[in-house]
Amino acid sequence: MVGEETLVSLLQRCRKPAHLRQVAALAVAGGLRRDGRLAPKMASTFFDLGLPEDARRWFDCVVDPATVLWNIMFKGYTQRDAHRETLALFARMRVGGAAPNRYTFTFVLKSCAKLPAARTGTAVHGVAVKTGFEGNPFVGTLLIDVYSAAAGGGDCESARKVFEAMPERNVVSWTAIVSAHLASGDVGSARRLFDRVAAGADVVLWNTMVSGYISAGDMAAAWELFERMPHRDLMAWNTLLHGFAIGGDLEECAKLFQAMPKRNVFSWNGLMRGYLRHERFSEALSTFTHMLRAREVSPNDATLAMALSACSKAGALDFGRRIHLYAQSHGFMGTNHVVNGVIDMYAKCGSLHSALEVFDKTPIRDLVTWNIVIGALAAHGRAAAALGLFEKMKAERVAPDGITFVGVLSACSHMGLVQIGLAYFRSMAEDHSIAPWMEHYGCVVDLLCRAGLLAEALELVGTMPVAADCVIWSTLLGACQTRGAVELAELAVEKLAALRPDDAANYVALSNVYGAAGSWGDFARTKRQMKEWNTEKSPGRSMIEIDRWVFEFCSSDGRHPRTEEIYGVLRQLKQLTRPDDDLN
Repeated sequence: MVGEETLVSLLQRCRKPAHLRQVAALAVAGGLRRDGRLAPKMASTFFDLGLPEDARRWFDCVVDPATVLWNIMFKGYTQRDAHRETLALFARMRVGGAAPNRYTFTFVLKSCAKLPAARTGTAVHGVAVKTGFEGNPFVGTLLIDVYSAAAGGGDCESARKVFEAMPERNVVSWTAIVSAHLASGDVGSARRLFDRVAAGADVVLWNTMVSGYISAGDMAAAWELFERMPHRDLMAWNTLLHGFAIGGDLEECAKLFQAMPKRNVFSWNGLMRGYLRHERFSEALSTFTHMLRAREVSPNDATLAMALSACSKAGALDFGRRIHLYAQSHGFMGTNHVVNGVIDMYAKCGSLHSALEVFDKTPIRDLVTWNIVIGALAAHGRAAAALGLFEKMKAERVAPDGITFVGVLSACSHMGLVQIGLAYFRSMAEDHSIAPWMEHYGCVVDLLCRAGLLAEALELVGTMPVAADCVIWSTLLGACQTRGAVELAELAVEKLAALRPDDAANYVALSNVYGAAGSWGDFARTKRQMKEWNTEKSPGRSMIEIDRWVFEFCSSDGRHPRTEEIYGVLRQLKQLTRPDDDLN
């Protein structure tokens, strides 16, 4: 018969579930299944090897489990985000009369903070009071987190009561209560609390307060506090950099980046993210190039994903190809969002063949991968292939989401498959429990308009649970020009004027509808109104990639340093395109 010490030694050497189950069989054969001393080690090892059900079965066989065994179960469930199981087991512990300790509350309160049920947290708080653990700084801090995370924006008042009642407070407790006030939007109270402890605050608490100001949009206060910090670590610099980036002050962001005494990959990513967020794609790609040349840090998968996104939006195919090669040579093509970024870049830069080649070769397809390719096929006019891929995706038991159906409905629209498109639209709710979004309604309206079914399209708009947006009314307006539907065009422009009053394109389209219908009086009246209102179409922007650089320009642009030369070449081209009088 194998003894307890031998089994414990074997448990420490277990590296695979099969080995652990063999040890468990030896324990059962030795009559140790109900042994309370062996059970904690068995349960802990089951959790470590990813076998929570086995851990629970072993636990359930133990009569009168010790607190340490309960805690191992709580820890195992909490680490696997099985928070409901944690709370259900805690309720069973209370019924059984076992005594919790501070470690018990550590795990149980963490689960309470992850679930929206405020009453559960209050009940656990009551148990902590009865058992004398409310005053423990660890338990008190977790109670603050629980009330801060309560549904409906948090219960900051209860969190504050817990904090003020704590006999001992450490810097973690102060950080928790400041965070609670910031999460509820009460920046003033958070600052007053911070000022009470600022002299002894650590860098985490300083960063928390700076982040609070950034979230509130008060960069001046964030900067003032940053300037006062006694010790600025790299996280503090990155926090402020992130604030300038999301706020759109990219010049200040770039200055701060240059002033940083040290930078890590998150610093570079923060600057790139700012440029990307505010559609300054060429600067984002320049930052990526600078990062590679500087060689002070290596990019991570998030860096590559952002660079690929910038290429997608700037149409920088050659740059994107080089990023793809870099990803291949540096082992990034095993990461989902880098692979997805590469496929999306090729598709949006017009190289559908390359996108499909990467898709066919990758073994790590997730839902996003399928969605990108279905949408790309639809956008490139390969609607039949898009629908075929959708059916293949379902055959491989990948459940579609709302984005999938945007691509599917778009494909149906391009092919004019009215009945099939409507069937897919109905199947969203009926077969997949997906409530249609505005984009889905927009696709179906486009489908009906392309088929000339304007009355049906308008009827669908009337049944929408929310008011139609500019895209839907613009789709209807565009269809009116082809079909000569003057009354519907007037309705569409009326709706668009309320949604986007400064957009002259609506009135240009309406005048075109009048012209197509032969209503020249209305055509002239609309043109006069446009002149009186001084409405102009906003100039479009274009981008071009030359020698690894992306240039952006618009009509009558004068920002480029070689503007005179550019316009000189344009004048020469204009001369060349004029008809030759000698040939007429």
